[in-house]
Amino acid sequence: MAGLEGMEQSRQRAGTAAPARWTPMVEDELTRKAFELFGDPALGEVRLPSRPESAAAARRLTQAVMLRHWGLSAQLAEHAVLLVSELVGNAVRHTGAREFGLRMARRRGWVRVEVRDPSRGLPCLLPVRETDVNGRGLFLVDKLSDRWGVDLLARGKTTWFEMRVGERGER
Repeated sequence: MAGLEGMEQSRQRAGTAAPARWTPMVEDELTRKAFELFGDPALGEVRLPSRPESAAAARRLTQAVMLRHWGLSAQLAEHAVLLVSELVGNAVRHTGAREFGLRMARRRGWVRVEVRDPSRGLPCLLPVRETDVNGRGLFLVDKLSDRWGVDLLARGKTTWFEMRVGERGER
């Protein structure tokens, strides 16, 4: 039982009541736990279990790095969090992997976010219609990032996106 959800289930079995509603303090605690469990994706690749609930941890890590570590705009962080969620969802749903990697890098004028998995199957950007309920992930990545792509590796691939940032962390 790994990850934040496993910790939450253990806490509930121990008889500790879960908070009734979201508060900033609860979010900070969950973010702190995510960093303790997985590490800082801005310092190097962190490995997360390939389970749907890992998307929440990846979102928390991304948001904390963008807003707290790098001091970027809330809108940029919000877009990055959405795109990370889409890439993680693809890695979890389509690769059959046991885990995936998340890494973030910042260089002058750019932020880069990478999700690595052991599958060499390439993601496919499909045309999207208003009535579609699935298949919008890469469409969103294409629309909200400044550039994105896939790097094939000897064992697997890295799917990445980059977003341009201004001097004050704004798009």
